[in-house]
Amino acid sequence: MSADNSMLVLIGLSVITAATPLVYAAIGELVVEKSGVLNLGVEGMMLGGAVGGFAVAHLSGSALLGVLAGMLSGMLLSLLFAFLTLHLRSSQVATGLALTLFGIGLSALLGQPLIGVAYEGIPTYAIPVLRDIPVLGTLLFEHDLMVYGSILLVVAVSFFLRSTRAGLILRAVGDSPEAAHALGYRVILVRYLATLFGGACAGLSGCYLSMAYAPMWAENLSAGRGWIALALVVFATWQPSRLLFGAYLFGGITILQLHAQAIGINVPSQLMSMLPYIATIIVLVLISRDRGRIRKNAPASIGQAFHPTK
Repeated sequence: MSADNSMLVLIGLSVITAATPLVYAAIGELVVEKSGVLNLGVEGMMLGGAVGGFAVAHLSGSALLGVLAGMLSGMLLSLLFAFLTLHLRSSQVATGLALTLFGIGLSALLGQPLIGVAYEGIPTYAIPVLRDIPVLGTLLFEHDLMVYGSILLVVAVSFFLRSTRAGLILRAVGDSPEAAHALGYRVILVRYLATLFGGACAGLSGCYLSMAYAPMWAENLSAGRGWIALALVVFATWQPSRLLFGAYLFGGITILQLHAQAIGINVPSQLMSMLPYIATIIVLVLISRDRGRIRKNAPASIGQAFHPTK
């Protein structure tokens, strides 16, 4: 492999690993929002998953147990959100913001003994035969299982939403909970399950950050990726296939800040660090101008509380 190809493969691998936590967090939030629930606590759930997964993986020596612990941590925080918003009827926006602050503080407290602890990371798995394809083999078929899992999860969610009865019920609950309730569907239960799924995905995103992307624990490890994931759902107009493209686009922007100075672009590092967040703002502004597409694809009852009368 030539030096140029090696550099391209290195950059490509960096983009894929940077995009993977965004894919997990955003696809989970997409399902949550399809049910009509707006959970702004993705950042807090990611941090909960990051510290929970890293702690269990470090103590047990098992990456699988770490991943399961990360999922469970995210689910527990999402369960708290669901209870407050769906049963106690608190504001979804305010509760989501509070969940983020709670997750930041709780993860910092629980992760204090883990600062400076190293972890070997999740091992990669090269797919036989396919890995021998020149350039593309290394780029696409030599990753850890969580990278492959993120792609499969997007495909599965897309199929679920478009081609299954349960997916149709979820979308109906998100578009018109009153009509779904009148037909006999348990709106609150559906929203609970969707919220728990979103929490599990956010937990997976967090434990990928602490166990694979940067195998270590540090406070605020997610560094705003939860907010980018929320923006990705809007960027994708609630379509899983577009979400995957958007995640890799944002992953590329994130990696650009790391490679720009290496290739001779003389730009202050602080400005480069701002790029993913500047891109997020620009994307939201551009997408918000296309109100027709948003109305067509956004769940009609997103963020609206539903209180069954009987």
